[in-house]
Amino acid sequence: MPILTGSAPRLSDLDGADLLNRAIEDYYNELVAAAARRSGANAFDVVHDLYLKLAAQPDVLRDKRSLKVYLCRAAANLGIDRFRRERFEAALFSGGEHEASSVAEDASPERMLEVEARIAILRDAITELPARRRAVFILHRFHGLTADDIAARLNITRNMVDRHLRQALSHCLERLVAVEIELAVWSWSR
Repeated sequence: MPILTGSAPRLSDLDGADLLNRAIEDYYNELVAAAARRSGANAFDVVHDLYLKLAAQPDVLRDKRSLKVYLCRAAANLGIDRFRRERFEAALFSGGEHEASSVAEDASPERMLEVEARIAILRDAITELPARRRAVFILHRFHGLTADDIAARLNITRNMVDRHLRQALSHCLERLVAVEIELAVWSWSR
């Protein structure tokens, strides 16, 4: 029978979810700092996401030699992933319809038709999205709401908002690429 000394148990004495909770608590500031150094994302959100991922598999921490190093590395990697994803999403649709249609005044009629065709393709692609995904996409891209605001408004999790945005952006990109390929094949066959 263990002797109770009134002190908190050591990390090495804990298991599963207790180990995760205590490690996150003990190293929280270091995890936030690691996530902030590696990303432009909100470091607190990155640490929260890390906790959720590890909570789904708490035994992953059991045999780690240094929990602090492991958790800091994981937080940094998640921060990098989030930064890359946000940068990709921003680059994918960096402007609205107004920016896309405001081509140079001396642009050829062919170029103007290309821009209008792309806008039409994007409209169709957005219309094809499931209702919830379309709502998330429109709130984010056209109304400028943050993922957290969208999550609160639609009563879904932040991760679900991120997933809807990724899938919506991916769908729109696939539609654009498919049309670009068709146009390339058509122009080669001429």
